[in-house]
Amino acid sequence: MPVFHKGKLLAWTTAALHTTETGAIEPGGMPVSAKSRFEEGLNMPPMKIGESYQLRNDFLEFYSVYGLRAPAMFISDLRARCTTADRVRVRLLELVEKRGEEYLVGLLRKMLVTAESGARQKIKSLPEGKFRAVVFNDAIGWTPALVRACYLTLTKKDDKLIFDFEGTSPENPSSYNVHSQAVVGHIANFMYEYVFHDLPICSSTFAPIDFIFPPNIILNPDKAAATSCCVYIGMQCRNATHNSFAKMAFSCAGLWQQVTAAPGSQHTAQICAGLSQWKLAVSDVLSFSLNTQGQGGRAANDGMDSYGFAWCAFGRAPDSEQVESELPLTVMLSQHWKDSCGHGHHRGGSGAVQQWMIHKVSDMVSMCMGNGSKVPLGQPLFGGYASSPIPGISVRKPGLLDDMKKENSPLTMDLLDILQKNTIHGDWKYELVARTPKVYQEGDLLFGFSGGGPGYGDPLERDPESVMEDLKKSIISDWTAQHIYKIAYEAERRKIDVEKTKQQRQEERKARLARGVSFERFHQEWNKKAPPKEALQFYGTWPDAKPTGPVFRP
Repeated sequence: MPVFHKGKLLAWTTAALHTTETGAIEPGGMPVSAKSRFEEGLNMPPMKIGESYQLRNDFLEFYSVYGLRAPAMFISDLRARCTTADRVRVRLLELVEKRGEEYLVGLLRKMLVTAESGARQKIKSLPEGKFRAVVFNDAIGWTPALVRACYLTLTKKDDKLIFDFEGTSPENPSSYNVHSQAVVGHIANFMYEYVFHDLPICSSTFAPIDFIFPPNIILNPDKAAATSCCVYIGMQCRNATHNSFAKMAFSCAGLWQQVTAAPGSQHTAQICAGLSQWKLAVSDVLSFSLNTQGQGGRAANDGMDSYGFAWCAFGRAPDSEQVESELPLTVMLSQHWKDSCGHGHHRGGSGAVQQWMIHKVSDMVSMCMGNGSKVPLGQPLFGGYASSPIPGISVRKPGLLDDMKKENSPLTMDLLDILQKNTIHGDWKYELVARTPKVYQEGDLLFGFSGGGPGYGDPLERDPESVMEDLKKSIISDWTAQHIYKIAYEAERRKIDVEKTKQQRQEERKARLARGVSFERFHQEWNKKAPPKEALQFYGTWPDAKPTGPVFRP
């Protein structure tokens, strides 16, 4: 939105959000099965949609008749964005009236200059060299398949950084591709949270940073490629950046405390579509599992439990009652997901879990996006453990409403108890987190999980008292305390046996040495291994990920 003062253009304001419905081949705005951009629905260049700070009715009518499944939701979101951008415009004009036009323009220019200067200073303080990280995805859409989602070589020299993605898997005929500008956006998430956190957020912080994107890789596909699920590839670029910077910044006096493992970015992205209990067309993503991901373990602290959204640290979980009032769902359980965090000297933050029961409507369509059911997305640091993979779970005809009415109901609020003792009846289905659209009936149950953060450092170095505190908060289980952290304690009183704990940890260290092999032997044996051929259909040639042929798109 333009900001004019007495006919002079001073600035632009903008507001963005996730569009939950685009008229694509699937509901929810992020069609998993799209094979080209032509199957992704509303795909428009920037265009003028209003005049004199009023939305044009012909454009609102266009959106209504385009073929969106929930046009009222789309238009209300559009109005909210316009209102937000206009509020910023009003605030800027208030500043102009108080301080003058030159003050505002000078302030914005000062932000650009300060941001670039500060970025160059920070980069110059880092040690020079090349730092590498390689991360993988375990699925392309609904197909279990291994891809080298990001092969990053990060070069630092003087006050400049170069991100080189040579070695990344080729593009593929699915929506799991990401254009280069979106890759930069994912990396910006990391940079502004952990490196440029005390600088103005503006594009000039990236003036000393260059990028090398080889053509036709999964991070730089053809312009006709589908990219509606690009976030599941782009996030791996952020995760690789986490690990590369960890190796670079650990020796820096001013930055070592910012070293953090990647966030728990695997999650259940459940989409529900149909008619609500108010007879209104709805199509939306259930954002609880997105906004409760665990932060990675940190150099000086544990990661924060359910800290937020990996794509926006300020993201917060929605209020359950508000979700129930808008959508035909009842939240049956909402808690931290026990044992979801990556273990370590400083553990990753816990993820979370919710159960959603279809309620007050006869049926609803639901599908799920995501990956991380086999290979967790974020990698741990310096001996830490990876976080838990994400299962896809649904239960048909569980009879929960009837069980809740019973005087001696077997139901419990403990997730592990539910899974291990089958206290919920019905037709259970375990599958990959990404699932095709299906019709669910009233009373059916869906599970939503958010990933825990990977761990930092050796779990055997964790303070036993911190382990006991995790037990009290139900962040970890007794099995984990005993078998991963090697803590000896009285189960009932939770009292640590200090000497036995020391003994168990020392025995585990000796056992590790006995299991260990030389790097040369490991390398020789490892190079003989390869995944099954059916898992490499989108990987490229093994092991160097070169294209095997052209990509054909409808």
